[in-house]
Amino acid sequence: MPVSESDAFKKLYDVIVRLRGPGGCTWDREQTPSTLRSDLIEETYECIEAIDENNAEHIKEELGDIFLLAGMIAYMHEESGEFTVADTLEGIAEKLIRRHPHVFNVNNDSDPYNLNSPGLSSEEILKNWAKMKVEQEGRRPKDSAMDEVKKGFPPMDRAFQLQKKAAELGFDWQDVNGVIEKINEELSETREALVEARSKADTEKNTRLEDELGDLLFSVINLCRFTGIDPSLALQRTNIKFTERFKYVEKSMKEKGEELKAENLDLMEKFWQEAK
Repeated sequence: MPVSESDAFKKLYDVIVRLRGPGGCTWDREQTPSTLRSDLIEETYECIEAIDENNAEHIKEELGDIFLLAGMIAYMHEESGEFTVADTLEGIAEKLIRRHPHVFNVNNDSDPYNLNSPGLSSEEILKNWAKMKVEQEGRRPKDSAMDEVKKGFPPMDRAFQLQKKAAELGFDWQDVNGVIEKINEELSETREALVEARSKADTEKNTRLEDELGDLLFSVINLCRFTGIDPSLALQRTNIKFTERFKYVEKSMKEKGEELKAENLDLMEKFWQEAK
């Protein structure tokens, strides 16, 4: 028999309670929200990979892992008396209703942010939501727009979000040519830093080169943002592509009885081109 959503949520909750309770799993009982941070990031990326593969069974499994971690972290706070798992679920449901009056038939009198207005673009809705967060939900405005971007993001994602935030305030390139020119400028400066690094002692040579490579990466991420591409997803696709092609090189070299080493680079390059 099919299981209802409410029964499934309750079953997961009961499993978490059992795992964390007396006689439960030692490992699960030892975890804290802090120790599960890296697991949450890892499972999120695994879910993204499953979505990229368009593999429904894999997506289902990875979403289950994310539900588990979210439920586990929420229950830890329930154990400490700060809030309950139900508070978390109720809170997000109420927030969604509050932010979508045009969907849940909220009266216009309760819609000071014009979310019921017909024909609003996604950008306009996002701006109205931002106002709602401050004025209705009580979120204190940050001293700087940059402070609105979480410092805990992975560096690439944080760079992407910092650029998006600046662009929302009008600080952006006029066209894509400006972004490309900036990349070329940073690439030239990186070349200069590389030449300079070769003439310095090992303890000194990396400082400027690190700075210039950081600027170059930041500029490439900006090109991704400007053209509507998520850099993390783009890089993930390239990682997958690289992995598949290199596996082909490994397989072909093994079939030829050749070792994977620098002396055989020409042959490895040949197989690499075949893989493409």
